[in-house]
Parts: sequence; structure tokens; C-alpha cells
Amino acid sequence: MKKTANAGGVDGTGRLRPIEGRHNALVKELRRAFARAELTAEGLCAIEGIRIVEEALRSGLKFRAVFFGRSAEAKAQRLLPQIAAHVETLLLPNKLFASAVPSETPQGVAALVRCRQFSLEDVLAKAQAGPVLAIAGVQDPGNLGTILRSAEAFGAAGALLGEGTVSPFNSKAVRASAGSVFRLPIAQVTLAAALARMRERGLRLVATSSHKGTRLDEAKLTGPLAIFIGSEGAGVPKELLAELDEIVAIPHSPRVESLNAGVAASIVLYEAARQRQ
Repeated sequence: MKKTANAGGVDGTGRLRPIEGRHNALVKELRRAFARAELTAEGLCAIEGIRIVEEALRSGLKFRAVFFGRSAEAKAQRLLPQIAAHVETLLLPNKLFASAVPSETPQGVAALVRCRQFSLEDVLAKAQAGPVLAIAGVQDPGNLGTILRSAEAFGAAGALLGEGTVSPFNSKAVRASAGSVFRLPIAQVTLAAALARMRERGLRLVATSSHKGTRLDEAKLTGPLAIFIGSEGAGVPKELLAELDEIVAIPHSPRVESLNAGVAASIVLYEAARQRQ
């Protein structure tokens, strides 16, 4: 049974270690992790906000440290009982906390967590359970987070993030995913090199388009499937499109040039889920 902060009758707030200086090693690590917007060399991700920290707890992630601003001591009372007793919990002056996190209106709660890491084979091994998303160059972290959230919601097997795609551990992507980034199998790959392995696994490869292709309501989206989502401006690269089996178009008003990448992916994922039922 997991030992919690209150084990042995310890008062949760008694665990908070006051930190005053910006040169504390853990505060510097938090600041660096946010600045990198990637996993650290130790596989740690910096996260911010009480909801995201709660999602990380719910997802069973291992915590390296949790940071509270002084104005968030009430939130500490709420979170500390859920945090394992060996995890360092630090209390920072509000100004120091704000200097370490990217948000313009910080909530006073942040953490360093160890995210699960997956390979191409890990994701493809789950392809019988639902479609694999192959994301080719989505650069807006909000769009990527939305796609990952929809992928989990509609039963995708996982996501392959190709070159030019923003890191899923960017703080904005993590926030937009509402915690799905902690649970969905995600691998960062070179998509062109992964095509052969997808075909060996029996996946049919389809791309989304705003202007041409099989209408979404006429497309077959059952069976082992990889859905390619392109960048916000250029879409799926032409050299990849030439290797795919089908292009699927989402019908929409001609007055709108194209759909947001997150919206388009969500619509296709919903239709694939509907067809599988």
C-alpha cells in the first residue's frame, strides 16, 4: 500500500520545506525543465497547475518534487495527502515561484514528474485496440495537446510524433491535453522510416485533408489504421502523402479554407470510434 504524506499522523503542512534562494538545486531544475519544454536528461517533465498535478497523481506518475508558492498553502493542504512521503515538497516565496514557471498567472503549484516513455514498437503493439495517430509537424502546443486529449477520449492506441512536431512535454501541450499526455502511449519517431514497420503490422495508412479525398462519412476507418495529421499550414508533407493508402476529406463550408489541426484530428478520431462500435 502506498505510503502517503499523512502516514503516521504527520501534519501535511509540516512536510513543506521553505526555500528562499533562487539557486536551490531543485528550483533550478524546475526552471530548466520548463525552459527546455522537453523531458530532461533524467526523463523528468515540469508541470504546472493544480489540475495537471492532480492528473499526474491520478495517472500514477512518480514525482521528483512538488513546489508551492506561499499563496497556495491551502492547495498544499489538499494535495499533500496524495503525495508519497518520500517526495520533496518545497514552499517558495511567490516571486521566486513565479520566476520558475512559464505561466503569466501562476496557480502556485508545480512539480517535476517522471513521464513514461514509449518506443515505436510499444505504440504499434497496441494497434489492434484503436487507430494510431501519426502527427507530421504540428507545431502549436495547444493543437498537439488537443489532439492527444481527443486521442485518449476516442480510444486511439497511441501517437507517433514525427520530426518538426512540438514536444508533448511543452507546458502548453501538457495543459491542453488535460493529462492525456501522461497516459497515452506516445513515441517520437521519423515518420518516413516508420512506414515500413506500420505496413508490416498490417496498418492501413490514411491522411486527412481539407480539400480532396474520400469524404469522411464514406471512408472505412475500421481495422488496424494509422491516421496522419499534418502541420497547421502545409498539412501532411507531399513525400509522405505519396506513400499512404488513402486521403480522407472532412466536408465543410468553402468559405473556410481549412480546419484547425486539433479540430480535424478530433473529428476523424470520433468517426473512427463510431465505426468501431
